[in-house]
Amino acid sequence: MLRAALSDTRGTRVLPGLRDDVIVRRDEWGIPHIKAGTAHDAHFALGFVHAQDRLFQMELTRRRALGRAAEWLGAEAAEGDALCRRLGMEAACRRDYAALGGEARAMLDRYAAGVNAFLGSNPPLPVEYALLGATPEPWEGWHPIAVMRRLGLLMGSVWFKLARILALPIVGAENAAKLRYDDGEAELLCIPPGATGTRMAADLTALRPAITALLAAMGSDETGGGSNNWAVGPGRSASGRPILAGDPHRVFEIPGMYAQHHLACDEWDAIGLTVPGVPAFPHYMHNGRVACCVTHAFVDIHDLFLERFEDGACLFRDRREPLCSRTETIRVRGEADRVITILETRHGPVVAGDPASGAALVLRSVQFADTDLSFDCLPRMLRAGSVPELFEATRGWGLIDHNLVAGDVQGRIGHRVRALVPRRPRANGWFAVPGWTGDGEWDGYIPHEAMPEVIDPEGGAIVTANNRVVADGEPYLCTDCHPPYRAARIAALLDAMPRFGVEDAAAIHGDVLSPNAPLFQARLRTLATPRDPRAAALREELLGWDGRMEAGSIAAGRYNALRRAMTAILARRSGLAGMTAHPWAAVPPGVSAEGNLWWVLPTLLRNDDVAMLDGWSWDDMLQAGLEEAAAATAVPWGEAHRPTFRHPLSGLFADAAPLLDPPSMPLGGDGDTVMAIGLVPAAGPAASYGALCRYVIDVGDWENCRWAVFHGVSGQPGSPHYADQATDWAACRMVPMRYDWSGIEQAATATQRLRPATM
Repeated sequence: MLRAALSDTRGTRVLPGLRDDVIVRRDEWGIPHIKAGTAHDAHFALGFVHAQDRLFQMELTRRRALGRAAEWLGAEAAEGDALCRRLGMEAACRRDYAALGGEARAMLDRYAAGVNAFLGSNPPLPVEYALLGATPEPWEGWHPIAVMRRLGLLMGSVWFKLARILALPIVGAENAAKLRYDDGEAELLCIPPGATGTRMAADLTALRPAITALLAAMGSDETGGGSNNWAVGPGRSASGRPILAGDPHRVFEIPGMYAQHHLACDEWDAIGLTVPGVPAFPHYMHNGRVACCVTHAFVDIHDLFLERFEDGACLFRDRREPLCSRTETIRVRGEADRVITILETRHGPVVAGDPASGAALVLRSVQFADTDLSFDCLPRMLRAGSVPELFEATRGWGLIDHNLVAGDVQGRIGHRVRALVPRRPRANGWFAVPGWTGDGEWDGYIPHEAMPEVIDPEGGAIVTANNRVVADGEPYLCTDCHPPYRAARIAALLDAMPRFGVEDAAAIHGDVLSPNAPLFQARLRTLATPRDPRAAALREELLGWDGRMEAGSIAAGRYNALRRAMTAILARRSGLAGMTAHPWAAVPPGVSAEGNLWWVLPTLLRNDDVAMLDGWSWDDMLQAGLEEAAAATAVPWGEAHRPTFRHPLSGLFADAAPLLDPPSMPLGGDGDTVMAIGLVPAAGPAASYGALCRYVIDVGDWENCRWAVFHGVSGQPGSPHYADQATDWAACRMVPMRYDWSGIEQAATATQRLRPATM
């Protein structure tokens, strides 16, 4: 059944809609190399080839974007569907498509036509359609916008703000403001490279009106208490050319977000990571002249507004404004339909709370608030010939915020924050803004020319790892960002390599030295010997550990167990374990007390901050954590940390799960290490997110580039390329990124000619 679902990738296919022949050659890893005569045919061919390999994934992502996933996945997807309906996803994507320039619309239309040409060719359908008893639906030009918007949906600041709001009535404003990622004592900045800064603390006096209003609305009184990339310039590389490398981190989903493709025509010859369901190369590529890659920049593009309502109207300054209201029906597999009422104010849709109670939370996000022209950037990026041209090509990008790092054949390297960021008060970054005052309104966007950028920085190296881009100041860019650990470690490793080469990338990708282990060991060293002999033995074991999160290390797993135990105890003693009981915590995918405290714990421990320990000292906490961790069975860290790669239909069709779920391997690293294979603390030690791919690009020596994705290029469980890169990925090895067409022709394991239908 799995084999029968595979599309034929050899021979000739006659396709209405093509103008000229297109050749698709697949290398030994199944990676498609597509050569067309024109951009018109290239975009069409990519849509066709994406559908050959990833049709089910593409349609499921589109359904998730448009609030229709529950039709396939059942009740578990219904709340996510409801959120996308509330956000007005379909209307926003149709709006953006209509506003795009002619070139971008043509690209989108041709891509959709390619997908539809595959559907119209009477192909075998992916096995998932047989399991679901479903038929694929045709594509329209605006659908790729929905796919791209869904994959970056609400990443970043909204979840930190919501967590602090939920913590307010439990631990108070001063402690709620501490719920941020650890800063490692001094934040390492991306721009200028190597600089450090002190982050700005919350001005609780200025925030008092918002805090008071939130507490009143919540019905409580205040009581008590990543991704990496880097670039080196010619003076720092072994080749005398720029080299780029990195690894984007996200939650492991099957199939993975990225697929490796090579797409060429008379205008450009580009290779990189595509997003199935989307034309061109939004994040990672080179075109033979300039190469680029991204990490999440963590600039603040989402605001929560606390609205007040009276008699069905929303208050704004000195007047009442009517609510916009509509109802939509969500179909749920195996259950009755659900009808939801969607309410909107001037600031956006209600996402939490009930206006009938007098107050609710409303989301205003760059991803929906105004017309977005990100897809106008993609054709321009394909043609860019230098770092400055590439940066200019991104003018108007706003779907999600990125650190865009690039290098070109002239020897330049550069870093630009690719994002649209609203101009508004810095106070908006902490909690929810009182919507009725008018004090937190947006005042346009920070101009393209004013966004952080550096080209050829002093020192010849650029490192980003979700750490703070620039020092706090004006204009306001962000409140929350990842700790500086990974960026600092990458910079130190590069400093130890006077001439960084392609062969050195894997060692950095796979670095597992824990930056926080010394902090815990220092505190354990001064701790009185625990009375529990097992806890005492664990203390000695951790004091003798080298601090490396190696897959084969027993002590690394024991360290993780201690930190998880301490995080859980902190959640209980602070009372934050109960914050998800509040109705406002229901916004999917939701917030986690332990997930937030996991990142806060090192700061509190380092500062000996006991405000949320309910009378305990940190010695008490360490003693209790050692006892809990020592009671757990000790296994090598890689086995405890082994992820489970779950296909989205595994839960519905348990008998098929062994065939749908690709295998996983023992993995080292954790969320703090450069090899950032992280976990959900409350769920246990198993890895839940990590590098979806790894890459290294020798700018100008294109045959010396390498890459790997975490399972394979195909999304079809029966394909030999469904999981054939997994072993290399787990070992931080990479496979060749073939670019030269003569070499591709010799290495091809399958060749297909797409031929236009004659009239």
